[in-house]
Amino acid sequence: MSLLAPVRRDRVIAELPPCFTKEAALHSRTSFHPKVVGMCQAQRTGTVGFKISKIIVVGDLSVGKTCLINRFCKDTFDKNYKATIGVDFEMERFEVLGVPFSLQLWDTAGQERFKCIASTYYRGAQAIILVFDVNDVTSLDHTRQWLADALKENDPAGVILFLVGTKKDLSSPAQYNLIEKDALKVAKEMQAEYWAVSSLTGENVREFFFRVAAQTFEGSVMAELEKSSARRIGDIVRIASDERDLYLTEKRRRAKCCQ
Repeated sequence: MSLLAPVRRDRVIAELPPCFTKEAALHSRTSFHPKVVGMCQAQRTGTVGFKISKIIVVGDLSVGKTCLINRFCKDTFDKNYKATIGVDFEMERFEVLGVPFSLQLWDTAGQERFKCIASTYYRGAQAIILVFDVNDVTSLDHTRQWLADALKENDPAGVILFLVGTKKDLSSPAQYNLIEKDALKVAKEMQAEYWAVSSLTGENVREFFFRVAAQTFEGSVMAELEKSSARRIGDIVRIASDERDLYLTEKRRRAKCCQ
């Protein structure tokens, strides 16, 4: 998919999407960070609009990773899907605060025999989505190991984590309430944001991926902010009273002997 392809109207994000539950959210803000908004308005987002952010989706076999991705990307659901062999990916293009932003969603195999193949694609992730079946507490317990495996290839401080319970439509309210308590504990332990979805009905799927896109975009812009505000060799950082000018730089004039 070309980065220059037009953005679908339903992929435009103008405000920070709300979290699923404040009990396990990455933050409680209801809007984008003011610095991110300011950079977007000033068109100072650097290379964010030209890069592709990698999102890896991991979890046990048959927890619904492929169905989750297909429900969002293709708006389809196939209960007779074939297990993913190795890895597959989908590309989704958004517009966040007026800036183009692309997510590459990597669907990894849950089968043990493909684990080594899939793990080679973990590196360079901006976000990790850990998927479990809300009707299978064992799959929730296994997310800890999936996270440990994924973090072997990534800097723990540089990735955003999401814990997602699927197949909510198959769980009674009483059953779901029980596993949600355990899921919230695991999410807090991981410092991940928790969501529960149904790929069959589409419940919370769009909202979840919009949240992923928004959080990943915000993290990318903040990283550009840190990069641009750091003093660089050969640059002079111009400090002004107006915060908007804190990140402007100008090249130091070279000495005549070096020209």
